[in-house]
Amino acid sequence: MRTAARSGLVAAATALLGVVAAAPPGDRAWTAAPTAGRPYAYLEGPAGSVLQDTLSLTNPGARPLTVRLTGQGAPVAFAARSVTVPARTRADVPFAVTVTADTSPGDHRGTVRATAAGRELSVQLRLRVSGPRLAALTVEDVRVDDTTGALHYTLVNRGTTVLAPILAVRAEGLLGTVLDRPARALPLTLRPGERATRTEPWPDPPALDSVTVRLTAAAPGAAPATARAEAAFASGPALAGTAGLLLAAAGGGAYGIAYGKRRRSGRPRTRRAPEGATP
Repeated sequence: MRTAARSGLVAAATALLGVVAAAPPGDRAWTAAPTAGRPYAYLEGPAGSVLQDTLSLTNPGARPLTVRLTGQGAPVAFAARSVTVPARTRADVPFAVTVTADTSPGDHRGTVRATAAGRELSVQLRLRVSGPRLAALTVEDVRVDDTTGALHYTLVNRGTTVLAPILAVRAEGLLGTVLDRPARALPLTLRPGERATRTEPWPDPPALDSVTVRLTAAAPGAAPATARAEAAFASGPALAGTAGLLLAAAGGGAYGIAYGKRRRSGRPRTRRAPEGATP
């Protein structure tokens, strides 16, 4: 299938690159974009297939322009890696994306980069591999730094679609809630099978407490996932203050006992008079 697709790609390139179209007037800067003015290239098909599209390179300048093409994030094959576009013309360059047999169903992304005259343009590739769609997210490896309070965790996309995670954080201490952060969007997206290790700052953890931290991650279409970790905080000043209170309490108790003894020892004793004696 790949050989046939590549042959067709080369044939199409030979035909299309020989056609010169008038470039639109206006901006003198060259452009690279999917054909038909689309904002991105969209490809859809099953795993194990080769999907094709076309990239339009427009040169409105007065001299020929040589453009170098590369792909990123997806296996992209171009009819020509380097294309010379004549002045005031447009060249349509076919390209193909190979979807390997082990590619998971769902949404995938890539980029086509065009470089010329010290300038680089990027065109997004959005690939949808047909098959059952599953949104699944887990939060793993939760750990609390008992010195700084920082929360370390890993998000894993276990499904077949691109996910935009949100995260909520809650921590319970011996006397109640010590941290409560509502769910908020995280500045990342996860492709199927992708994992991201992150750190959640906690600048003011308790000085002396035993806490249970719960992280709840979710994404549109995915069930919430919760993981927890235990941590004990015991800073030096807090321990010193607690020890002082205990010593003060112990000292007060000892003083009370000694004072009671002195009171008892200072009380005059009453002697009984011998029988028959006159008081």
